[in-house]
Amino acid sequence: MKILFISGWFPYPLDNGARVRTFYLLKHLSVHHQVTLLSFVRDGRADRYRPAIQPYCQLVETVPFQPFRPHRLRALAGFLSPQPRVLVYTYSPQMSDLVTHTLERERFDVIVASEIGIGTSTTPYVRNVKGIPRVLEDLELSMIESGIKAQQTWLGGMRHRLTWWKMRRFTARLLPDLDGCTVASEQERENVLSIVPGYRSLAVVPNGVDLSHYSGSFSPRPNTLVFQGALTYGANFDAMAFFLRRVFPLIRARRPEARLYITGRTDGVPLERLPLDEGVVLTGYLDDIRPCVAQSWVCVVPLRLGGGTRLKILEAMALGTPVVSTGKGAEGLEVTPGENILIADEPIEFADAVLRLLGDRALRARLAANGRQLVQKRYDWRIIGERFNAFLESVAGKR
Repeated sequence: MKILFISGWFPYPLDNGARVRTFYLLKHLSVHHQVTLLSFVRDGRADRYRPAIQPYCQLVETVPFQPFRPHRLRALAGFLSPQPRVLVYTYSPQMSDLVTHTLERERFDVIVASEIGIGTSTTPYVRNVKGIPRVLEDLELSMIESGIKAQQTWLGGMRHRLTWWKMRRFTARLLPDLDGCTVASEQERENVLSIVPGYRSLAVVPNGVDLSHYSGSFSPRPNTLVFQGALTYGANFDAMAFFLRRVFPLIRARRPEARLYITGRTDGVPLERLPLDEGVVLTGYLDDIRPCVAQSWVCVVPLRLGGGTRLKILEAMALGTPVVSTGKGAEGLEVTPGENILIADEPIEFADAVLRLLGDRALRARLAANGRQLVQKRYDWRIIGERFNAFLESVAGKR
């Protein structure tokens, strides 16, 4: 088949979940099909990273992405639109023209429009395309819904409820007009079916890891914790605010030598709102997070917001680092508490779970081995890529 893949993120470097997901789906699609990639770029570095993508695509073209600025006049005017204002604000005539010209030049068997969530959507560029099967890839609604609960003011809650209402309405009108849709977890699947009951062409395509990339021998350091995730992402910042205020002091009271490593960018992050002390190390952006994660005794995932499947958990498991997570953090993953992960939602329970792992080498070894086995069985990108490929072929064959 010839596939036109439109991405909200340029799929390299592999430094966030959206990029990782798109990269590996493209890689595995290219084994069977010819892929043309049209992608937004957010930092002007596409030319630098284009060689990493070109082996998997017969053509790669990009346009700049317009980040959402919620306080701009155009964004405020979006409150009057029936569509979520972030989608109105970030709409790109340049991408629209690129899609139109690409379809004029070449015939495709299926179009994949990647991502619709809190920050972007590529579906507006294919809604009016006729005669070619169209698939929405990675519909994410949980982040918007959970954002309502996170608001601390009445006005913030009302604003997020309006966004959620608009997104539900937008999704209800959009999906029946498309030929297929994928989501990253069963929870997202339930969200979609609550909005579009009976929608049949819906597949769960989870996130995964490239196991060949997570091999090697690392010696874990006692009393070290890691949270791999840029604090520029709201759900990550909320997780660390909760952990540093309510959980980490309980751990340090019994293990004063405990250290927490937080990886990822902090540009523009209000760090003064976090209780940082000598027990917390901000590593900044790391080109390769594997050594930091693999050398940590425990990976903590105290997430309270968001959706999808957590790459940070899968990465840690692939590296043999046991995970303590909230239920929300592990949502969407087929994990078994006590066997391959520890789950705790309350501060005292979370701290106790971490302290158990810090003091019990046998427990750590058992969780590490079982976590790695889970990833090998269910979350290898080779398996997931074949599932996604089969879904696209089934959608294309329906026409």
